[in-house]
Amino acid sequence: MRAAQRKVEQQIKSEVRKAERQFERDLNAAQRKAESEAKAQDRRNQQAVKREVDKWARDTNRKLQSGATRSRPAVTYRPAEERTLGPVAREAERQSVEHPERRDVFLCHAWGDRQGAAMDLHDLLEGFGVSVWFSEKDVALGTSLVREIDKGLRMSRIGVVLATPEMLRSLSAEGIAEKELSALLATDRVIPVVHGITYEALRDESPLLASRSGLSTEEDSLEQVAVKIANAVSPEEGQGAPA
Repeated sequence: MRAAQRKVEQQIKSEVRKAERQFERDLNAAQRKAESEAKAQDRRNQQAVKREVDKWARDTNRKLQSGATRSRPAVTYRPAEERTLGPVAREAERQSVEHPERRDVFLCHAWGDRQGAAMDLHDLLEGFGVSVWFSEKDVALGTSLVREIDKGLRMSRIGVVLATPEMLRSLSAEGIAEKELSALLATDRVIPVVHGITYEALRDESPLLASRSGLSTEEDSLEQVAVKIANAVSPEEGQGAPA
């Protein structure tokens, strides 16, 4: 009887030791896997940042080499525009020092404007030497639009929101533009551009955006608006940003 009891106890102890060793092996394996995944994710993050920096450097060098930057015509600022653009200009200058790898501008626009007003504003800004994140050109086929927009927002210093009839429809439908706008409104780095609508119409759809005075093509041409944005986010020598 005692021999049988000792045998059972030994078997139990053996099974416990076996279970403990297996648990230790499983724990070590889980730790190694977690460390490996963390290192891999860190490498991916570093590679993503490097790609953004390299792209910014290539774009900047291409502009310098091509000499495509146009001279900016003189513009006159209204008091409300100076109050809006002055703080944005100071923030853009601060970010240009702290984050030289970032684009000057993230262009928030409605999908329906991508080949129209948004493309026109993008081309004008680029022509005046402003680096612009523009989904129509910066989101590659087969990539996640939402994820690429998230990176574009992170890698841009200032947000320009092109408020048009298409934008109002997109905001009403809570499309992608609504998500971009929500992210931008959480910052103090937004320049609204009202184009083809009134501030009253914008206020009916987005009171928060309309509460931030910006620029309007009711009073200026789209080219003049682009010059004012360019002067704020990337001032030229001898042509300073609004005070």
